[in-house]
Amino acid sequence: MARMSKNQVEEFFKILANDNPTPKTELNYTNDYTLLVAVVLSAQATDTGVNKATAKLFEIADTPNKMLKLGHESLIEHIRTIGLFRNKAKNIISLSEQLIAEYAGKVPASRESLESLPGVGRKTANVILNTAFSEPTIAVDTHIFRLANRTGLAIGDSVLDVEKNLLRRVPKTYMKHAHHWLILHGRYVCKARSPRCNVCIVVNECRYKEKSI
Repeated sequence: MARMSKNQVEEFFKILANDNPTPKTELNYTNDYTLLVAVVLSAQATDTGVNKATAKLFEIADTPNKMLKLGHESLIEHIRTIGLFRNKAKNIISLSEQLIAEYAGKVPASRESLESLPGVGRKTANVILNTAFSEPTIAVDTHIFRLANRTGLAIGDSVLDVEKNLLRRVPKTYMKHAHHWLILHGRYVCKARSPRCNVCIVVNECRYKEKSI
C-alpha cells in the first residue's frame, strides 16, 4: 500500500483546511457534560440518531445533578431508539455520579481521568480532549481508520497504530481540526463501499490505487 509523502500530507490538510476552516462535530451539545453524554451515546450509533434522542433529553438534563434527578428509567425512555441503550443509560448514570463525587460535577481535562469514567474508552476520551479542550488528539473511528489506510495518510493494522501514525504525520498547524476534517471526509466522500473520488478535493494527494476519477 502506497504511503503519502510528507509534502502530500501537508497539501492534503491544506486543501481540507481551505475548504472548511473551522470544522465542527455533528453531535449536538450545549456544554462539556452534554458533549460527553452525546459521545458515549454515539458508540455504534449515528450522530443523527443520537441528536434525535438528546434533543429533549438535554433540555431537562444538561448537568450530572439533573441527570441523576431524571433517573435511570426515565433516561432509558429518552434514549431507547439508540443501540445498546440499556448499558449506555447505566454508564451515563454512573459517570454522572463519579463526576459529582470526584470532579465537582465538571468534565475532567485529562485522559486518565476521562478513561476512569464508565463507558469512556480511549476514542471517547480523545473526542472530548479535542472538542472540549482543543487538545491535539485524533479519535480514530471506522471512518478515519478506513480513510487513513486507503489514502496512504497513516497506514496501520489497528486503531491505535493508525492513531499513533496520524499523530506523527499530521503537521502541527492542522492538528487541532484534523480529527473533524478526517471524520467528515470519511463520512461523506471517502465512503466505505463507494468512495466518491469524482468529487474528492484531495484526490491528487490520495494514494488509493483503485480510485475512480
